[in-house]
This record gives sequence, structure tokens and C-alpha cells, in this order.
Amino acid sequence: MKYKLIIDNEREEEIIAVVHAPSALTEQIENLVRSYSGADCMMGYRDEEIRKLSFGEIECITVLDRKVIAIDTDGRKYRIQGRLRELEDSLPSYFIRINKSTLANEHRILRFDAAFSGGVDAIFQCGYREYVSRRCFAEIRRRYEGI
Repeated sequence: MKYKLIIDNEREEEIIAVVHAPSALTEQIENLVRSYSGADCMMGYRDEEIRKLSFGEIECITVLDRKVIAIDTDGRKYRIQGRLRELEDSLPSYFIRINKSTLANEHRILRFDAAFSGGVDAIFQCGYREYVSRRCFAEIRRRYEGI
């Protein structure tokens, strides 16, 4: 297999892949290309601080006290402009819904823990813990069973 990357600011961006047959890799490449919106960060607001948050450093985006909040890898909380539904459409495909009010970066989920009440919690690498709804957990399980 050959790989070639040409960076040229003068040309229009295009991605061409020539393969013998579709595979899991070609499907992943297609999903990555389709989910890429050109942006790889968003603005976060905390006290007097305004900061660019790259998608990779966001553990999850959730609604707390009717405000959309991004939690970063250090557990700091930043207010985000926009509604959760709008953000869901613009985020990369590795952000998954884990309940009605939370989108999680699946690369930052450390593990899933069974809660005493019978539910499931997602534990993030920063230590933040969030409830996973039954419907969303069933979808996550189907997603991982396909791997």
C-alpha cells in the first residue's frame, strides 16, 4: 500500500483513495473524512479566561445548570456557546452521546462502571463521572461489538 500527502495552499483540498475492495479500514477513512468539518477546536469561557479547546483535550460536553459546559483533560469546566444538538453535528465522530445531556469523547473514556442502582457510569481519564442512559449504553455496546 502506498501513501502520499501533498500540502499545497494553492490547490483545492481533495481526498482520493484507490483500493482493491472495501474493508474496515476504508470505512473508517470514509467516516473520518465525512465527519471532518475543517475545525478542530472550539472556544471555551471560564471566569475571565477565554481559551481554545482542541477536540482531543475535551473529555465531555454536558449541560449543567442549563449551561453547555466542556470538561477538559484536567477536569476544568468551560462554558461553550451554542446548543448541545448543534455541537453534536459539528463534532468529530468519536464524540458519542451517553445520555440526553452529555456528549463524550470516546477516546477519553477510561472505563464503564456498574452503579449500585443498576445503571452504568462512564469514568473519564480526568476522574469525571457521568451517568450513561440505558438506550445510549445499548448503542455503545452495539458499536463496540462491531469491532
